[in-house]
Amino acid sequence: MNAPTGKALEAVRAEAQENHRELRSRIDRLSDDAIDLILREARSHYAWTDRPIPDALLQELYDITISGPTSMNTLPARFVFVKSAEGKARLAKSLKPQNVPKMMGAPITVIVAYDREFWKELPFLFPHDDRRHLFEGKPEHSAETAFRNGTLQGAYLMMAARALGLDVGAMSGFSNQIVDDEFFKGTSLKSNFLCNIGYADETALFQKLPRFSFEQACTVV
Repeated sequence: MNAPTGKALEAVRAEAQENHRELRSRIDRLSDDAIDLILREARSHYAWTDRPIPDALLQELYDITISGPTSMNTLPARFVFVKSAEGKARLAKSLKPQNVPKMMGAPITVIVAYDREFWKELPFLFPHDDRRHLFEGKPEHSAETAFRNGTLQGAYLMMAARALGLDVGAMSGFSNQIVDDEFFKGTSLKSNFLCNIGYADETALFQKLPRFSFEQACTVV
């Protein structure tokens, strides 16, 4: 582990605090248009145009996604961007028949996975305190932590994609076991969900489905 200590730690903490104050002084909230784009008026898509997604945009997408918070900075999510014909054919084996055209028509389908042995990287990710003992020899706790935080990171990926002007369509309706056998056999990775990414063909949209009101879903205590 190589974490700053003493005066060096005080300096980096002070810098981080000042950077955050400066950010909030410039931006106190997103515009209504930005909120509409990423959540309020955003839609799940299952039909796509043929507009390509350059690899540089995938890199930018990841760079935004990885900034999202996870517990103890565990960062257990792993992303497989499936774009080749060979990769799509392998992934299609796992899908229910009605979902195959949705995946095949998307420029890219992301396998959102999580690493159950994420804790081995904690000396790098959480260098100021060795927390590996919390997970070593505790596979159920490790898997639960990886799944929870990996799911969070999958949601960050979807929000980041929308923020970059892309459209997304998350999918269940597939066999996790087949995906794991095809892409992660012999590793500590497990698949969570799939997400199509591209530029949507809006002609396939239906009306937006109902949502619960604040009173139906929320309690203030």
